[in-house]
Order: sequence, then C-alpha cells, then structure tokens
Amino acid sequence: MFVGRHTELSLLTKRINHVARTGTGLAVTISGRHQVGKSRLAQEICDRSGLPYLYFTAVKGASVRTSITRFLADLPEPAFNLPPPGGWGDMLRLLAGALPDGPCIVVIDEVPWLTEQDDTFDGQLQVVWDRLLSRRPVLLLLLGSDLHMMQRLTAYDRPFYGRADNLVLGPLNLAETAAATSLTGSDAIDAHLITGGLPGILLRWPAGTAADDYLRDECADPASPLFAVPEQSLASEFPNPDVARRVVEAVGGDARAFATIASAAGGREGTVSSGTLSPLLRQLTEDKQVLATDHPLSTSSGKPALYRIADSNLRLYLAILRDVHNLTRRGRADAGFTLFQNRWSSWRGRAVEPLIRASLEQAAITGALPWPDAQVVGGWWNRQFNPEIDLVGADRAPVASRIHFCGSLKWLGTPFDAHDLRQLQEGARLVPGFDESGTGLIAVSRSGVDLPAGAVDVVWGPSEVVSAWRV
Repeated sequence: MFVGRHTELSLLTKRINHVARTGTGLAVTISGRHQVGKSRLAQEICDRSGLPYLYFTAVKGASVRTSITRFLADLPEPAFNLPPPGGWGDMLRLLAGALPDGPCIVVIDEVPWLTEQDDTFDGQLQVVWDRLLSRRPVLLLLLGSDLHMMQRLTAYDRPFYGRADNLVLGPLNLAETAAATSLTGSDAIDAHLITGGLPGILLRWPAGTAADDYLRDECADPASPLFAVPEQSLASEFPNPDVARRVVEAVGGDARAFATIASAAGGREGTVSSGTLSPLLRQLTEDKQVLATDHPLSTSSGKPALYRIADSNLRLYLAILRDVHNLTRRGRADAGFTLFQNRWSSWRGRAVEPLIRASLEQAAITGALPWPDAQVVGGWWNRQFNPEIDLVGADRAPVASRIHFCGSLKWLGTPFDAHDLRQLQEGARLVPGFDESGTGLIAVSRSGVDLPAGAVDVVWGPSEVVSAWRV
C-alpha cells in the first residue's frame, strides 16, 4: 500500500513529462531522514511511470571497486561486453551509453555512502552529466539520508551545484496519517504523535485500530517497528555515545532551554560548556535536523529559545518507549503498557503543541482562519516561563510587526472552561504586540469548550486540526 505523497508524485511526474517532451535529462536530489519513505517514493514513481528504470542502492563501507561491480551488474545487457570501468567516471559514461533511446529513470540510492567511498564522485558525476547524461532523456534521482551531505552535494561551492532540483522529503502529514490508519479526530492525532508520520511504522498500523489497542499489541512485540525505527535512527545518526548523543537524550527527556540541556547532558566533569554546546545545538538543528528550535513570537525579540526533538516518534521513544521496550524485552509487556499509559497523557499535552501550531499555520495560509494576514504561528514565553502562551499568530517570525491572535491549547479529558479563558486573557496581555481591541483569541481543546457563545473568536477541536491538512 502506498499512502499520500500526492505533491511529490506530481512534482516528479512533471519532470518525467519534461524529459519525454524535450528529450533532455533532469536531475533531482531527494533527501530525508531514515524511514521517511525516500526509497519507496522513488520506486513508486518508477512503477507508475511505466518507463524503463535502473535502481541502484549503495552499500555503506563498500569499496569503490565493489560498488562499481554491483552497478555494472545492474546495467542493461549490452554493457556486459564493454571493458570494466576504472572508476566512477568510467562507470557513469558506461551508464550514459547503455541508456535506451526513449525516456527512462535512473535512481541512485544512498549517494552519501558513495561520496564517502570516493571524494571525487560528485565531480565525476558533474562531468558526465554535463557532457552526456543531461543530453539524454533520463530522470536522474539521487537519494540520501544524510541531510548535511545531501545539502553539500548541490552547494554553491560543489561541482554539481545548479544541476539538480532539491526535494526534501518529510514525514507524512496529519491528513495522510489519518488516511493510512483509517482514523479520525483525536485518534488520528494520537497515531501521528506516536508514529511521527513515518511510513515504516504507519504501514504496520492495522486500519481503524485506536492508539490504546495498537500500543497494547506492540508492547508485546520486542521487535516492533515502533521500537526498532527510532533505535535505528539513533544508531545511524550517533553511532558513538558522545556528547551529541547525550544532548539529544537530554532534550528528549524534556530539557528544553540551553542551561537545562547543558546540565542534563553533562558528565562527571560537570555541565557541558557553552563553547561545546552552542555549535552542537547548531549542528543538530541545521545539519542533522534532529532538533527543532522554538523562539518566543511577539513584536519584540525575546529569549530564551527552546529546543525539542523534531520527530515526535523519536521524542516519544526517548521519553517513554525506550523504558517500555526494556520491560518488553524482559518479558513484562503488561508492565510496559501500564508504564506507557501512566506517562502518555502528560507527554501528549506537550508534544501536541508543535502539531497544533503547524495546523493553525496551514489553516491561516489557506484562508481558513479569520485573520488573512497571519502567516506564522508560534508561542510566547518570558525568561520565567510565567506565563507561557501556547499559540500566537503573527505576520512574520521571530519578530512580528503585528500579532493577529493569541490562544490556549488544552489537550486533556476536560473541556476548555472559564478558568482557562481567564488565564489566557491575563497572559495574552503580557505578549508584546497584543492589542485588546484588535488581537483575536482562539481556544484549541481535545474535549470541547464550556464557554458562552462568542467568548473567543475561534474554537478548534481535533476534527478541525486534521481538516487543516486536507487540501
């Protein structure tokens, strides 16, 4: 089963049509973190196109000779009679000569592993692309999970710069998660938080199964992808238990601010120094994109920045599922499921915030909110974190020129009531840029609201959150 990716399939189909119409080649890089579905997307476009294709997957740690031998074996039969290539330059020239006369697709998966084997690979690719491949009717797809190396492949100071379109593949969105699991409303949101929208986990979710039932079954399976996928992600990103790994685990344990991360990630030597932590956080957010950074949103600059695990499945694993998995491997699946239930509600209340903000931002951009000039949605807090405003809609970030709305998020089993409204009204007045006569109020609640009509401008529940992603 293939779910979602309508936008990505449309973009790739458009490029196939261009190749067929002009008879010239196009290259596209597809990058994304492990288990996000890059290979599955490439295979799907190959199958749907009906075109002849070559799909080669690099092997980490293989020698150049081994990789070239494997690539040569995948070429069409006429290439068998040619002399063996001496390097990637010769191999790519053989590829160009072996392509059919009509449109075709060539997929090279895990390109970063080839660049590790041969640091001249992208230079050789550039030469052969310019002289041969770009003149043939071929769509070249270059896939990779190492985001930093994939960015470097087409960076301005690298040989292949300007020769490929760049497609960054993220997890499935909330509407696609709902479709994959056949769930609606809060059940679909729970599934999205648990799986992170990763196809490798979602496709093992039985259709229509609520989160509790799914988790009960998975907790009895120590080899479940619910545990295996985040473990593999950690192992591939951080093969050695170094400071970077400790920083990620500290953030996963809900250390959000710089000082608390430095303390939680420290060792016997004490806290992690600022000179070490600052570049590490930059690398983890910008290069690896394992962490995401949230800044307080208002009409004036504010501090502190807060960090979180970008992938909610990895975030859940570090906070809860790792301990559950340890119990499951010891044959105590029931105890593991009980532990999950005890921690789930409080974790979900915090973890759902970025999803709600992204959903509101999606709705604002598409005109589904009564503030057409709102373009970004974030939160606001001061250094004392008193108060914290869950939702702030503005015209730009991180320093806005106008605040369009402030809101509160209550993702519990009780409705948003008058007490919650008073807290929102009192806290919103402290947000720089809030205007009582012009700034709207919004309430987002998992369990509805208990308010007089018109007490807030917009009320959202789980169905509105999911609907924001249906376009």
